[in-house]
Amino acid sequence: MSDLPRIAIIADAHFHDLEGDFEFPRIEIDGEKLAVRSWADTRESTRVFNESAKALDEALAEVARRGIRHVVLLGDYTDDGQRQTTARVRTILDGHESAHGTRFYALPGNHDIFGPKGRHHTKQFLDRNDVRVLVTSDIGKAAPGSHATPRMYCEGYPTGLAPVATHGYFRRPDYLHWETPFGASDRVEDRLYPVSSPDGRNCYRLMDASYLVEPEPGLWLLMIDANVFEPRDGLFEEGDEAAFVDSTGAGWNALIRLKPFIVDWIADVSARATKLGKTLLAFSHYPVLDPFDGATGAESVLFGETNIARRTPQQAVADALMTAGMTLHFSGHLHVEGVTRRARGCRSLINVAVPSLVAFPPAFKIVEPSQSASSIETVELSAMAVDPRVLRAYRREAARAGEYPDPAFAAADYGSFLKAHKRALVQHRYFPKEWPGDVVNEISGLSIAAVCKLMPDAGAMTSASGQGAIAISEDAASLDMIEVIADWYCLRQAGVLALDKIPERRRALYRLLAKHFGRPPGTGWDGSTSGFLAIFFGAFDAFLDRAEAGSLHIRIESTSDTEEAA
Repeated sequence: MSDLPRIAIIADAHFHDLEGDFEFPRIEIDGEKLAVRSWADTRESTRVFNESAKALDEALAEVARRGIRHVVLLGDYTDDGQRQTTARVRTILDGHESAHGTRFYALPGNHDIFGPKGRHHTKQFLDRNDVRVLVTSDIGKAAPGSHATPRMYCEGYPTGLAPVATHGYFRRPDYLHWETPFGASDRVEDRLYPVSSPDGRNCYRLMDASYLVEPEPGLWLLMIDANVFEPRDGLFEEGDEAAFVDSTGAGWNALIRLKPFIVDWIADVSARATKLGKTLLAFSHYPVLDPFDGATGAESVLFGETNIARRTPQQAVADALMTAGMTLHFSGHLHVEGVTRRARGCRSLINVAVPSLVAFPPAFKIVEPSQSASSIETVELSAMAVDPRVLRAYRREAARAGEYPDPAFAAADYGSFLKAHKRALVQHRYFPKEWPGDVVNEISGLSIAAVCKLMPDAGAMTSASGQGAIAISEDAASLDMIEVIADWYCLRQAGVLALDKIPERRRALYRLLAKHFGRPPGTGWDGSTSGFLAIFFGAFDAFLDRAEAGSLHIRIESTSDTEEAA
């Protein structure tokens, strides 16, 4: 048993201040004025907004119930870094620390802060008449009918760190050890690094917020700021948002190129940890290895360069970090569950991807570290109730807009709500933004049986009572193709956490489809709907293999690792 403390790891809480005042006439539910983000925006986003406050509250309550005193926030702890939202996060963290003695160690994500001066945000809310209205921080560009407020603005470095400054970013007297890549000073001016545009015309000295902290004897938490803001070529106003490449798709691929001092620091810290007998855990917002472990190969063939493809770490990242001595790293960013391993000679690197609180599957991790091994548990929030006020707001929004209520509005719990949200995402985000229009038009509204008839060898498919190479039940045959596609995305993101959310008979059907109709992505897509579906069905095997190999509890040895069944 370890003498070191357990640590809760929360990624991508994306807290939205549902009860905050963003200076517009808010919708009123049961006498309360609420800052409700519209369902119209929610159904197009890979995360939900209004449910985040309750999800974070439940996660922190579970941390307290388990007596855990240390919590790592793996970035994107705010919705989009809005001043109002970040201030509210500070109140929550300070209150939890005061009530339970909890220590938080925060890292910036791409949604918490932007460059040296920040950026504007415009979001869609519901007003007191149940109407969708825009609220923006860009007062100079506010359109008629919208509402302008500086509370929506996202700050840059270092101003955006100030509200959560006491939660790891700066030294505290109770830390046994604290340092940055630049030394012992926590002064902002001592934590700057140079970066310039490729053409050399735009040069900056930006702050890096990385730090190493020893909260209790023998435990080192290596907190790495992997946000990278690369100046663009051309002429821009000093510090303007447009002057920088967003860190969203860059992460470690850009870090090893533009912040190489971080890799040198990792090597130094790793060597010192070994020499001093410290247990070292590394954290950053972005993954250092492909969190899908190669299971998403079909996506680039079917959809081109998606967000997933752009955000996948390259081999150079793994090589650099293994050379530097990093062994165990926890990441967020992609809202995915997964454990990925790479080895080179006697060196190995493991990336543990921590799911988001506001996307399917909602969960966080608890790690119990020691010098010999680390035990990691996944804690789900699927059974949590959905705030009924928010569901009422969505129904009123739909009625006001003349739309049918989404099935998500009748969800029995948070897990069901997020799974229904995934179906809405297919219809309102993935189909219009990623899927080929001809394919969408041909399969929309069809059952899986009807879709399979589009395949070249569909003649071999029969009902359960017939003869043929593939036999499926009548219930499975009538399954709406939109449900199949939603399950495809759920399996991609959730891995092992999806298995009890997708009925076994459906998973068996997907294995049959992959076996009978599937083709590997390496064969390429010929542009036909049947060719697209063949690669799409084939991906089910990789997703299911990855899910079935996962576990809710894993044990990672210091030199090798093994998984234990949940």
